[in-house]
Parts: sequence; C-alpha cells; structure tokens
Amino acid sequence: MLPVRHNNNWMPDIFNDFFDTNWMDRPKATAPAINVIETPEAYELELAAPGMTKEDFNVHLDEEGDLVINMEKKVENKEKEHKGHYLRREFSYTKFQQTMLLPEDANREDIAAKVEHGVLTVTIAKVKKVEPEKVHRQIEVQ
Repeated sequence: MLPVRHNNNWMPDIFNDFFDTNWMDRPKATAPAINVIETPEAYELELAAPGMTKEDFNVHLDEEGDLVINMEKKVENKEKEHKGHYLRREFSYTKFQQTMLLPEDANREDIAAKVEHGVLTVTIAKVKKVEPEKVHRQIEVQ
C-alpha cells in the first residue's frame, strides 16, 4: 500500500492570495469557519453563523472594492432565581469582521447575501467574458 499524503491547501496559490486573510490581526476571538466555492459562474462564500439572523450582519464593499463582512450579536438572558428576589443576568456578545480581497474576475455589481440554517452565504458573480464574434466571409478577388 502506498502512503497517502494529505494536503489541506488544495486551492491554487493565486486563489489563496485573493481570499487569504492570515495577514489580518484577529483579536482574542474565535472566527467563524469560512468555505469558498468556485463555480464557472460565481464565487460562493459560506460563513458558519449558528444562531445569527440577517439583522446581525452587515455585508458591503469598502472604498478599495474589498468585501467586508461584519457580524454582531448581543444576547441578554434573564432567569429568575428560585431563592429570594434576585435576577441572574448573563450577557453574551459576539462580534466579528472579515475583509476579503476579491479576484479580478469578480463582478462587484452582482453580489448577493443570505442567511439560512445558520450559514451566511455570499454569492459573487464572475464577470462574463465576451467572446469576439467569429466572422467568416468570403472576400471577392477582383
């Protein structure tokens, strides 16, 4: 049996350069997992966001044309204690921001985002390549 070499970096290097965010400082917070899928027509980003709603997200392009995803959620749980008249309060706060450089063939005018089943999906259409018309015609020789 031949040994199998596993490589987690399966995407081409040029693609990694566009969507790589390792250079960014991340404060002591856990960043959600992100999947990047490429199809012939588009790029699709999937960001794990359990418990989040569309109101918790802000997705936009910045001045440089980079994709920015902001996620912020505040949750306040109140539970009555069984002893006395005290309230126990637990505050939960989640904040995340990710900036991604888009590939040159990304159509910055055609980007859509939706939240469904705990996943934020951002679809970035690719610029359609226009093939020049192939003109075949006979030239009359005089």
